[in-house]
Order: sequence, then C-alpha cells, then structure tokens
Amino acid sequence: MFSRRVTPKLKATAGTRSLVRSTIVPRCFQTTVAKLDLISQLSQRNRVTVITGGSRGIGLFLGEAIASLGGDIAILDIIEPQKSRDVLKSRYNVKVEYYKTDITSQSNIESSFDQVVAEFGRVDNCVTAAGIALDKPFIDTTWEESKKLLDINLLGTYFTAQAAARRMIDQKVPGSIVTVASIAAHSAIPGQRVSIYGASKAAVKLVSKTLAVELAPHGIRVNSISPGFISTDMSKQFAHLTDLFNRVPPVGRIGQREDLALAVAYLLSSSGAAYTTGADIPVTGGLIGGRIEV
Repeated sequence: MFSRRVTPKLKATAGTRSLVRSTIVPRCFQTTVAKLDLISQLSQRNRVTVITGGSRGIGLFLGEAIASLGGDIAILDIIEPQKSRDVLKSRYNVKVEYYKTDITSQSNIESSFDQVVAEFGRVDNCVTAAGIALDKPFIDTTWEESKKLLDINLLGTYFTAQAAARRMIDQKVPGSIVTVASIAAHSAIPGQRVSIYGASKAAVKLVSKTLAVELAPHGIRVNSISPGFISTDMSKQFAHLTDLFNRVPPVGRIGQREDLALAVAYLLSSSGAAYTTGADIPVTGGLIGGRIEV
C-alpha cells in the first residue's frame, strides 16, 4: 500500500520557522504505478477448468461464464449435456468435453480426471457444482436419504477437490478450486426444512477453508460461494415457494445464475484473486444478514 518516504520542505513565512516533515505517499498516487487492467485479469484463456454438475443448472451456467472468458471446459456429470456442449464450443470458440462421472465413486472421479489430463494436457481450475437438495422435516428424514445426499454433496465434493489438487501438484503450477456451498450452510432458511442439506453444505464450506490452508504451500487456492435463492431446475422443485423466494431476500427478488458468475470468475482469476483463499462469498441478495421486516 505504501512504498516510499519523501521529505518536502515548507517555505517559511513571517513569524514562523522553516518546517520539515516526513510524508508517506500512497502507492496509488505515484506516477510509476502500472495502469490497472482488471478485465484482462479475469481472462481464462489457455486455462482448463473441470466442472462437476456442469450439464445443467448452476454448473452449466458457470461453465458458460468461464467459456465466455476464453477458458476450456471439462464437464463431469452423470447426465450428458444436451446441445449445450456444442453451443459453448461454437459460441465461444473454446474446447468443451464431457466425461460421464458418478461423483459418489472415487475411482470414477480419478478415471475422469485422468481422461481430462490426457485430452487437455492439464487442470488449472476445478468448480464443484454437483449437488442435490432435500426439503423434509428433520423428524421424517431417513438414513438412506441422508446418506445419498452426503455422498454427493460432501464426499463427492471432497474427492473431486482431491483429484484436482493431485493433478495441480503434479503440474507444479498454481491452481484454483471453487466449491459451491449454500446459504443453508450459514443458517436455517425461511420456508424450508433442509437440515441435512444445510449440514452437507456447512461441511463443504469448512472443508474449503481447511483445504485452503493445507494446499497453500502448493500454490493452490480454495474458496467457496454460498448462493441464496437462485432460479434453477433445482429451485423449481419448490414451485410453491416462488413468492417466498422473491419476497424474503432484502433486495426483493430471487437470484439469477448471472448473479454468481462474476463471483466465481473472480475466485478463479490467477492474478486478480492471487491473495484470496479460504474465503466464502455469500450471494444471497442480503439474506445472509437476516431480516428486519417479516
């Protein structure tokens, strides 16, 4: 922030003595500082991003956001994308490939990453967007439902991040991992009973912080985002809550996938976010702060 010390002399006036004082000059006021170029810092050109859950919903849109910045995309999903892969290729002139992957299987995850490295040559970024939700009272939630959700949301995220980190360490180049948590990782959600879902996302948020510390010596940054009410295929499962989703956030509307794009683009930026790791960015329309009016 501050770099050099200058000592300007103040001209003496009648009845005064000459004064000399030291002044710190902020770097932002020095003419030698290079011109800021924030747009280029967001570029993903010549970088490869692996996205789980990239065939639809938030994952698909984040894939498009990265492609729009010039990045190549490897989609890992149990569901094959429809026409979206070809659309991204032609619209943004980037490489986009799909690998059928069950993220509840560690061997399947590892195999898919091996294929990505074989075809793309490297892994620079990883976004873990695969996940499922469960809106059900705590008293009625079953063991089987909970296990399935934790296998996908927590273990799937954990071992995807592990597979990505292994390749980044082998490459000996800096990398970035962005996990998708949720506002449910922070507190109960109005109108929903999502205790086990919230538990899985709280674990994802905490894992991201601890991995940020563990992987920092390797030049790997790990951060998370916590979306609030976002309009996706998953949110449409709760159509009866549409009015609530638009009314409860202090900004007065449901979030759109576009609201997440720049947050993730920033976290993936190898230069712009080089000093950001272990962070969680809530994108909740202010709901993270609570409510004054009900």
